[in-house]
Amino acid sequence: MILRQSARVEGSFTIPEIQPTPAKTGTRRHPSANKRLPGRQEGRPPDPTISLDPEAQRRARIRILSLDGHPLFRQGIATIINEQPDMVLVSQASTVPEAIEQYREHQPDITLMEIQFPDWGGIEALNAIRSEFAAARVIILTASDGDVEVRRALKAGASGYLLKDTPPSELLHEIRKVHSGRKAIQAQLAAKLAEHVDDDGLSAREVDVLTLVARGNRNRDIGVHLCISIETVKVHLKHIREKLRAKDRTEAIAIAVRRGILRL
Repeated sequence: MILRQSARVEGSFTIPEIQPTPAKTGTRRHPSANKRLPGRQEGRPPDPTISLDPEAQRRARIRILSLDGHPLFRQGIATIINEQPDMVLVSQASTVPEAIEQYREHQPDITLMEIQFPDWGGIEALNAIRSEFAAARVIILTASDGDVEVRRALKAGASGYLLKDTPPSELLHEIRKVHSGRKAIQAQLAAKLAEHVDDDGLSAREVDVLTLVARGNRNRDIGVHLCISIETVKVHLKHIREKLRAKDRTEAIAIAVRRGILRL
């Protein structure tokens, strides 16, 4: 039976009648019959901008290297990072030499780095990495909150400075910020920098003198060690107390340690 359909749309145009002819039994469909008809829904072709290669997707993430001497802390960082869809922890290191080797191999986008190591000073460790990889983006992640330590790190090229009590959500936010080319420093650290922005810093000689005082040396011993007179030692100590606003050498040592001038 032949079906006849006719429909009219209000306006000036009429949909013509459709008279389909029954297909003959046993005949082969023409290849053109398999072509997509207008309006037929099919799956969209793959987006060429989205790689189906898992390794390519891995490379598209923010690739992070973690440097810290404490295994438990490194494990915590690994858990936080690897839960993020846009980040991946590519390697970990417990020493500065190991971190340099891992950096050479993986070329991470971001390095999270502690600066308190028994055999490396914090700034020396940072300089060691950036001397070979000038474009390295390093975020200091430490418990040291002294303004002098922060200023030294930023001057040495650190892209950020965060404390280890930073909430995970804030840490992730700051990583993304640094990856986008901006600096990251916590508000409390910025406040400390502002508090001492006009202070006269200790000279290298004054730091040497105060370091020897902290180790228990008397003025005479300090003079012999530095090849200066006792009177010169006393002048240095006077300037140190004035710059640190300390009433005596004991308080000067405490302030210097707190601000990151000395490491005991």
